[in-house]
Formats: sequence, structure tokens, C-alpha cells
Amino acid sequence: QVQLVESGGGSVQAGGSVSLSCASSTDIINTYCMAWFREAPGKEREGVATLDSDGTTSYTDSVKGRFTISKDNAKYILYLQMNNLKPEDTARYYCAAAPVCGGADSNAYSYWGQGTQVTVSS
Repeated sequence: QVQLVESGGGSVQAGGSVSLSCASSTDIINTYCMAWFREAPGKEREGVATLDSDGTTSYTDSVKGRFTISKDNAKYILYLQMNNLKPEDTARYYCAAAPVCGGADSNAYSYWGQGTQVTVSS
């Protein structure tokens, strides 16, 4: 059974950095498209970044140049390094997995973690 467990969230001031981790219970991280989504109160879930099994990455425009998605295939861990954080980055962050990258379409992702909260204060 696939389980994804996020960690690393917390509170930080604007301009600071946070590193999120998503531990997978299986090697799905090596063969599936992995993604980070976020959901802020009152807003729809938003795709933040994807990392395909071939190493191809994509980012939503608002985080380009500030966030980096990566993974450790041996440890089955997905990462999201977030730098120069802004108050508008405040959200609950989720990792997800899909057989094929579905971009920002959350319906394309089969497996989800429970999320970890990131709060950025001004």
C-alpha cells in the first residue's frame, strides 16, 4: 500500500526558507510522476511543481526561481526547497503521485499525503 507522508512545514518570516519532505512507503517515487500541491484557506488546490520519472521538472509561474523540487530515489523521499518565501505562499502543502504527470490537474494524481502547513508572516 502506498503511503506518502509530508514533513518539514512550519512558520517563517517573509524572505526565509523552508524545506519540505515527502516520504514514500514504496518505490513509486522512482516510477511515477511526483508533485507538490498547495491549498490556502478559501482557495482551490494549486499545483506547485512536478518531477517526472525522467527528471523533467515544471513549476507554476509564481514559484519559479524560488522553489526547487527534487528527490532521493534510494531513500524514496521527495523534496521541495522553498526560498525567498512570501506571505502568499502560506498554505497546506501536499505531495502527490500519478502514473503520468498531470500538471496542475489534481484529478490526475492517484496518491496523496496528508499535507504539512507552511505559514509565512510579513
